[in-house]
Amino acid sequence: MKNLADSRCRQEIVGRIGRMRPDAERRWGKMTAPQMICHLNDAFLGVMGERPVAILEKYRARKTIKWLALYFPRPWPTGVPTRPEVDQEHSGTKPTEFAADVRLLTELVERFSKKPRDFAFCPHPIFLEMTERQWMRWGYLHVDHHLRQFGA
Repeated sequence: MKNLADSRCRQEIVGRIGRMRPDAERRWGKMTAPQMICHLNDAFLGVMGERPVAILEKYRARKTIKWLALYFPRPWPTGVPTRPEVDQEHSGTKPTEFAADVRLLTELVERFSKKPRDFAFCPHPIFLEMTERQWMRWGYLHVDHHLRQFGA
């Protein structure tokens, strides 16, 4: 299973991020390519405790959805609503200079997956506590999902 702890998987993701263009056409959703890069930055910063992210309370299917999201052998579905604090049309960080935002994402992917870490993982807003293995899987899948959204 691909994850960011695997250096080959991480380099694949970093390479795909580097091929993103600000005018890339989306295949689904509302985000532009610059918004997507900032969304991923915000998501990484949130789980690393550097950006506030609200925990989704009273989520009954949390354990089942976490397992499906991390291990079900299908791509993540499209059309899942984005949390407001990582939605660039709400409280998410607005895109600035595309190359700088992409550089930040590359740095965050490396920092997120590097040991020893200079941060402690915060609870995931939906899945709550996760193991390191689950975090590395989530990181890969989240970036992959949005890169596929733009054909990268």
